Amino acid sequence: MNTTPPPAPGQSALWNGPGGHAWVDAQPLLDQVLQPFEDLLVEGVRSASPSRVLDVGCGTGSTTVAIARLLGNGGQCTGVDISQPMIDAARARAAREGVAASFVIADAQTHPFEPGGFDMIVSRFGVMFFQDPVAAFANLRRAASANASMRLIVFRGGDENPFMTAAERAARPLMSNLPPRKPDGPGQFAFADRQRVAGILQQSGWTGIDIQPVDVECVLPEKDLVGYFTRLGPVGTALRDADEATRSRVIDTVRPAFDPFVRGAEVRFTSACWMIVDSRRPRSS
Repeated sequence: MNTTPPPAPGQSALWNGPGGHAWVDAQPLLDQVLQPFEDLLVEGVRSASPSRVLDVGCGTGSTTVAIARLLGNGGQCTGVDISQPMIDAARARAAREGVAASFVIADAQTHPFEPGGFDMIVSRFGVMFFQDPVAAFANLRRAASANASMRLIVFRGGDENPFMTAAERAARPLMSNLPPRKPDGPGQFAFADRQRVAGILQQSGWTGIDIQPVDVECVLPEKDLVGYFTRLGPVGTALRDADEATRSRVIDTVRPAFDPFVRGAEVRFTSACWMIVDSRRPRSS
């Protein structure tokens, strides 16, 4: 009997609904902002020299396509994501760029991957949204070959990422419908606790775990800042049903909260993350 919990309905609804479409709409901007993380993962793949890579929570496919391009005809990179609109965008990107990446619309927590089908697993901010992370990483372990490696980038805590929380802190007095952060639930900062993350991976059968802090400098154009916080994140979610008066009031209140990060025509901020690496053999089932 399969006792694995089903996918979290909230996550499926979010990423197949307005949240997923917002990410697709913002794809060019997000590609720019997240490029440094993609570079870190691609370099990790280059060093490991795998032939079959799984990109978990691949979103609109930027990292998947970059890895597939690196591997060339001698390898394969597969992206998996729960979001239909984001996978549609990823497939269109791969076709547009002439890269033979493949994509699967599925919840990586429960999807029946081919056992031992991948020799490297990567993720750029795609593994913090599992309903049951232990079950999810056990499923990924089964999808990994005996000598597979893993390289993941996740955010540390909100207190170390003031740019990521600036909008909601400024808007909260004006918006009673801001969705609350759940420290141990699915979400952006779900993997903030280093010991918790190590425990999740150990319980799910991974060994050789190394978790190190990485601080990455990110840049976005100042002209795109309002669009960024009004479409994405908790404030973007709460503003979808707001009237124009509320929207204007929130923008006027929130925009100054980002002044410490503005440098002329650019917004610059540091993303405090963990780099999670497992480069030794996972235990056999």
